[in-house]
Amino acid sequence: MPALSTPSVPDRLAVRLGHAGLVPFVLGALLAMLVRVDVLPFVLGALSVYAGVIVSFLGGIHWGVLMVARDAAPRRLVWAVVPSLLGWVSVVMPPHAGLVIQALLLIVCYLVDRRVYPVYGLSKWLTLRFRLTLVASMSCFMAAAAASA
Repeated sequence: MPALSTPSVPDRLAVRLGHAGLVPFVLGALLAMLVRVDVLPFVLGALSVYAGVIVSFLGGIHWGVLMVARDAAPRRLVWAVVPSLLGWVSVVMPPHAGLVIQALLLIVCYLVDRRVYPVYGLSKWLTLRFRLTLVASMSCFMAAAAASA
């Protein structure tokens, strides 16, 4: 399988944009712990929708990689759509439950990426992926816990 033409490590802009993408996760988790009870459903819903979008984005990365690499292995094509489908299901669930599912999906997506990225020469992106996954999934778990409190 051919390696994709990508930087050997994420450049500064990619790192900054990745970190900027964490703002809704961290802000959502903090607000879930601080807002009044009557505002909490809005905060949880907003965070849940954002998490679902990000889970779908993570599947889309695989779709893009497969298009460029022209490697249409059936299991990889299937995986490319699974995060979107599960992310959609999690968004229509009550947010306190959906956020737990989304946190788990973020972790599963990272675990899959750990196996797939090296095949396409993308292993240098895994450190950034790990950091983003850690903060995003912990934010979802914290917000779900705040909803249960």
